Amino acid sequence: MFLAGLGNLITVPFGWLLAQLYRFTGSYGLAMIIFAVIVQLVLLPITAKSKKSMMKMSRIQPRIQEIQRKYANDQAKQQEAIRQLQTEEGVGMGCGGCLWSFVPMLILIPLFSVIREPLTYMLGASGEVVDGIAKVLGANTKETYWQVAAAQAIFNDPAKFSAVAGISAETLKGIDFGFLGLNLGANPQFNVFAWSAWNWANIGLFLIPIISAASQVLQMKISQKMNNSVITNDKGMADKEAADKSQANQSMKMMMWMMPIMSGWIGFTVPAGLSIYWFVGGVVRTVEDIYLTRYYRKVYDAEDAERMKKYQAQLALEEEKERVRAERRAANPEGITANTSKKKLQQKQREEQQAAKAAAAKEYAAKKGIQIEEESVKETMSGIPDRPWCKGRNYDPNRYGSNSTEE
Repeated sequence: MFLAGLGNLITVPFGWLLAQLYRFTGSYGLAMIIFAVIVQLVLLPITAKSKKSMMKMSRIQPRIQEIQRKYANDQAKQQEAIRQLQTEEGVGMGCGGCLWSFVPMLILIPLFSVIREPLTYMLGASGEVVDGIAKVLGANTKETYWQVAAAQAIFNDPAKFSAVAGISAETLKGIDFGFLGLNLGANPQFNVFAWSAWNWANIGLFLIPIISAASQVLQMKISQKMNNSVITNDKGMADKEAADKSQANQSMKMMMWMMPIMSGWIGFTVPAGLSIYWFVGGVVRTVEDIYLTRYYRKVYDAEDAERMKKYQAQLALEEEKERVRAERRAANPEGITANTSKKKLQQKQREEQQAAKAAAAKEYAAKKGIQIEEESVKETMSGIPDRPWCKGRNYDPNRYGSNSTEE
């Protein structure tokens, strides 16, 4: 019930809109083109939300790849670090970041009902009237697009359906699906290369889904390029390697051919009007994509400028340090440095202080005429004054008396 109600919220107003555009332009093709543009403009807030989320995800790809390298052997830490990064940057985790991309698809499903059921949504026919038209036409109501053929049949011969109970004058106008010599209510056929079918009516229909699929390839390439343009490293510079290895880029490469092929195949199974809608909608989305990228890029350019500023400051600091090191190397090419051991510096300071005190005492004694005996210098065990305990701190050869035995 909920899905049915949601479908009516989309099909009823959009059906009315398409009908008004058809009456205004007098052309189903022009009405479909304007209709596709308006639908994309209505979906613009959702498209902007999706684009912003995708750009945020693209921005952090270099940092995600760094986490993946750092925790290559620990998947638990890797996932936790990525989740923390996504939370800090406000990027949706899991499929949350791309959830907004599926909203247009959810709207698109009921929107197709507007196009494949023109009697109901464009001409305002009730269920009883639709059943009456089907009986007159002898149509199989289980066929998906039978209402398209019925709307064209009513336009060609309204008198044939005038006896249907409850049918309105508006419904009796029917719909002309002709556009540039093509019947947009007909399905494109593969037998276009047969000599009997070699005419513009068949060739044009055949080209519509082909052009629509080819345009999707171009659109996805442009979208990929736009997304890659915002991927920068911690220095604020474009990171092409990170862009090529990003998960979004890999998915885009796979979808770049799969989606257009699927779209082209579907284009041969539905009325050509749907392919016109896809094609025009894709062109509008591409224009929106370029605009939104440039719009959000202003914010990211400011971030990149700040990163670049910090990087330049760090680079200047490193250059200054290297300059100082180079000057030191030039002043001391042999690399000889004074002993800066803390203990030895303290020992040297104490010796200097003792020497200063001794000199002052000697000078004082000389003034007073006091005779100071010189302290005898004890001979060190090793013979090296600076290393008096080379043979051990407690070494004394005469500790236990003479080693020689007196006879």
